[in-house]
Amino acid sequence: MSQQQTETRDTAGAQNVDPEEIAKFEALASRWWDRNSEFRPLHDINPLRANFIDQHSPVGGKRLVDVGCGGGILAEAMAQRGASVTGIDMGEAPLAVARIHQLESGVEVDYRQSTAESLAESEPGAFDVVCCLEMLEHVPDPASVVAACAELARPGGSLYFSTINRNPKAFAFAIVGAEYLLKLLPAGTHEYSKFIKPSELAGWIRDAGLLLRETTGLTYNPLTKHYRLHPTDVSVNYMLRAEKPL
Repeated sequence: MSQQQTETRDTAGAQNVDPEEIAKFEALASRWWDRNSEFRPLHDINPLRANFIDQHSPVGGKRLVDVGCGGGILAEAMAQRGASVTGIDMGEAPLAVARIHQLESGVEVDYRQSTAESLAESEPGAFDVVCCLEMLEHVPDPASVVAACAELARPGGSLYFSTINRNPKAFAFAIVGAEYLLKLLPAGTHEYSKFIKPSELAGWIRDAGLLLRETTGLTYNPLTKHYRLHPTDVSVNYMLRAEKPL
């Protein structure tokens, strides 16, 4: 990579942060590990996501990075399964909460304040598994994050991305339903214009030189209050699994 390309990536990484998005999660950080707080949905879906990742890419003994780790819910779950985990985020308060909870749980995670782009510059190809869940819809340039994640993965490594589809049903369920009617999330957590269609995310994955391997949806039943993975229903929440070619 030329010096000019490196400088371009450094600049992109430094700018690919939305201060308003960071502020949202900073304000809620103290409640990150309260299962009855605004973060209950993350706690509820975490076993589903962790099982999906561990099933397709057994993480025991592997190096894993959690991009946009927040308070460490997924990061700790992966470390408990035997992974050597690095968690990165740009929010100081969520990272502080993650470190405090780490002391309480005894689960070892290397937490750092960093963008994906910056870490990709310092540790390219360093990780067997790269996770970027519920984060792409909160940054100005999600394609840049996908490209950085591709650089973080070793050849043959696995990558996992999850986000929210952009369509009328997603607006009704993820914003009107989740934030205003069911109050599963604080009002204003998401902006509809930042939602990402699976075709868009798949395009960024291909542009980053990755191979798209699998797509699955995540559905919620408001009557039973249960989430489940649904391999064909990606109309609202969904996850993509990709691989970096050898």
